[in-house]
Amino acid sequence: MILKSRRARKWALVVASALVVVLGAAITLFAVSKSRTFQFFGTLVDRVDTSEKVVALTLDDGPDPAGTQAILATLDARQVPATFFLIGREIAAHPDLARAIAAAGHEIGNHSFSHDRMIGVTPSWVADEVEATDALIRTTGYTGEILFRPPNGKKLFALPQYLAAHHRTTITWDVAPDSDGTPDAATVERAVVGQVRPGSIVLLHAMYASREQTRRAIGPILDQLKQRGYRFVTVSQLIASR
Repeated sequence: MILKSRRARKWALVVASALVVVLGAAITLFAVSKSRTFQFFGTLVDRVDTSEKVVALTLDDGPDPAGTQAILATLDARQVPATFFLIGREIAAHPDLARAIAAAGHEIGNHSFSHDRMIGVTPSWVADEVEATDALIRTTGYTGEILFRPPNGKKLFALPQYLAAHHRTTITWDVAPDSDGTPDAATVERAVVGQVRPGSIVLLHAMYASREQTRRAIGPILDQLKQRGYRFVTVSQLIASR
């Protein structure tokens, strides 16, 4: 009986240790999947280390009728270039708006076709998501490099492997005032102006009807940062300045 009891305790310890290892691995992978500064494969850029007062404004999702033209008008009035990370299915639904973004001279990036989280997916699914959206981006007339931003910033194995194999860059951000909820315009403005530093990549969600407050904040953000001596560039231009 004593021998059996010892064996039982030993196996219980082995099982407990294995569970701790598995739990630790799961926590680590979860942290990596949402990290803005690290991925297992390829190149990831969340900001650029520079002393020059340059900043890249990026806009995710869409194009959507609720916000695209208003955003373009705000950018045009201030002669500011931006990088739009567009969703493939939205380009297909609103090709005229996507063409308007390209015609205005802005950079267009790939934000996947479906905007599903790209974790626990197959390599073929990743390829379809990226390549279908690339093809749609080219129909807009945009001819520049196509950068990629993962939906919700989530990535783990299959997506970084695909991007690395195709010499593509993953773009995240270091300033994102409206990623969790829909704050009012003043809050968005205050957060961006307070957090931007030389080489920052700012993420805004301003395309959809529910994002009117963010749209209202764009003009004041641009004005204030310009007053502080910042110059706006596309993400590709920011990376090239390193």
